[in-house]
Formats: sequence, C-alpha cells, structure tokens
Amino acid sequence: MTDSLGVTELSAVREAHRFDEDALRRYLAAALGQDGDLTVQQFKGGQSNPTFLVRLGDQRLVLRKKPPGKLLPSAHAIEREHRVLSALQDSAVPVPRVRVLCEDASIIGTPFYVMDHVEGRLFRSPLMPEVTAPERRAICLAAVRTLAALHLIDPSEVGLHDFGKQGGYMARQVRRWADQYQASKTGEIADMDHLIRWLPDHVPSHDETRIVHGDFRLENLIIDPEASEVRAVLDWELATLGHPLADLGYHLMLYHLPAGGFTGSGYVGADIEALGIPSQSELTLAYAEATGREPPAELDTFIAFGLFRLAAILQGVYRRGLDGNAASESALRFGPMVKVLAGIARGLTG
Repeated sequence: MTDSLGVTELSAVREAHRFDEDALRRYLAAALGQDGDLTVQQFKGGQSNPTFLVRLGDQRLVLRKKPPGKLLPSAHAIEREHRVLSALQDSAVPVPRVRVLCEDASIIGTPFYVMDHVEGRLFRSPLMPEVTAPERRAICLAAVRTLAALHLIDPSEVGLHDFGKQGGYMARQVRRWADQYQASKTGEIADMDHLIRWLPDHVPSHDETRIVHGDFRLENLIIDPEASEVRAVLDWELATLGHPLADLGYHLMLYHLPAGGFTGSGYVGADIEALGIPSQSELTLAYAEATGREPPAELDTFIAFGLFRLAAILQGVYRRGLDGNAASESALRFGPMVKVLAGIARGLTG
C-alpha cells in the first residue's frame, strides 16, 4: 500500500459485485448502533471472496462477502472465516476486530461479515521492493513467528475444538483439492494428474492437529506502518484444524516459485541474500525454534502439496473468470499458471 488506506488497492465496485448500498447502511446502522453517510470501494485483490472498504460516518470497515453465482461445494466459507477471527480476537495472533456476521442473503445478495479496517502496509510482491534489505529480513522472520504463534494455540482453549476433524488432515486435503480441481478443470494437465495419483501414497505418516490458516503468505499480512511486525493476518477462508506443517510448506513455496510477474511470484532467480531475505533453511529453523520442534522432515512433500493445492485454487478462479463471476478482473490470466505450479510440484516428487 502507498499509504495507510491503501488507495492504490481500491477501485469502484465492479459491475458483477454491486449490491444495495442503502440496504447495507440500514443494516449496519441497526447492527452497530451508528448511522451516517456510507461509501463503498472494492479492494483489487481477493480472488475468492469480494472484499470492500466501507466508510460509515467516521468508521472505516472492511466487508467480506461470498461472490455471486453458482459456487463449488464448501467454497467461500464466510461463516467459518468469521468464526476463526472471533476465536482469535484475544490471542497471540493479530487479527482484525470482527463486528458482525450477516447470514441473511436478502440484505446484499449473499452472506457477509464486517470487521475493522487495520491500517498498515500490504506487500503484493514477496520481494518487497518498497523496503530495505534489513526490513525484508525482519518482515520475513516476523511472518514465520506469527505462523508459529498460530500453531502453538490449543484449539480447545479458544473454542475451536470442533472447527475441523482430528487427524487425517493431509489425506482429506489431497482428496478435497483433487475433487475441486476436477470440478473446475477446463482441460487436461498431465502434471496435475500425476500429483493426484502420487500425493495419496506419500502423505506423511506422522500426524498432529492444530489451527491452520490455509493461505498463509505475505500478501495476507498487514505489516505495521513503521515497525517490521505483523499487525493483522487476513483471509481465513481456508482455515481449519489440520497439520501445521501444511501451513509451513505453503509458506515456503516462495523458494520454489520464479521471481517476476507470476502471481504469487517467489524467489527463484532473485539474489535473496543481497535482498536480505532469509534462506529456506534459515526460515525453517526460525519456525522450529519458535514452536519448540525439530526442523521438520518430509518438507518437500508438504511444499509439493501446497503447490498442488494452489494450482487447484487458481483453476477454480480461472473457471469462475470464464463463467463471468470471478472476484477479480485478473482471473483469466490464471489458467496458464496452473500448469506452471503443477510442473514445479511434480519436480519435488522425485
């Protein structure tokens, strides 16, 4: 973001995502006890659930809603996102303050929730060209410490004991994303077919259950405007109970993705040492120390799974783009990226 409001991240509400703003104003006036003029702008990101900056009087709020149109089963879980944010309000993991959940689709066309806007910096590129090498290093380490803090939380202590199933997470996730991919595929990709066969036979034998974010990456973190610390973790739609190393593997995909214009672009081809970015082994060790665990084995399998899952997610975004109801105008460029991700993942399978 170029300033605390992130004006470069905002646009007018896109035609496909317009809703009755007066109905929203009336609803929020009743729910929050505050009336006033209401304006709405749409954040340019948010490939899954459309996200909006709402100004109500002197309040700055963020609204997340399900997209319009036909949706895949279990996708766009606004209600689950609201639940985990509510559970973590007073935890060691920084999250925005949630204000209200509306499950009544008659208000603005789909269920939605509203949370406080958190001011700070948002980095779209993991190379963070806007900051210095020492800042990059500090932000990378702060991010992995935040991930470790999440994985140290006992789900039962924050009311999330039933937020997902106990054990068997990796096997279920492989099946789920294989099914999601099959439901949204638009052509044949041999590397995806290979991963669908390979991953079920290589699910790590050791198991544990913690709260997992599901999409933990720099782009979903608000960084303090002055300090290199995480002010808020965003986009909890994929959160559940699961294996914490799936989160870590997903976060470490950057070390296997090419630098440049590729969405979610990574570090391959960049001089990360000169940029101040820790190596994969250093970041893994920092996570291990923060969680009190040994450096994890079978890390390549978790990274390969993360790439496979991201490929399945982007295939869904691409399919929604073809169908005309994607949350982002850039959805159609994701089709070719599915093949790239699948190829990188297959390279980790030996």
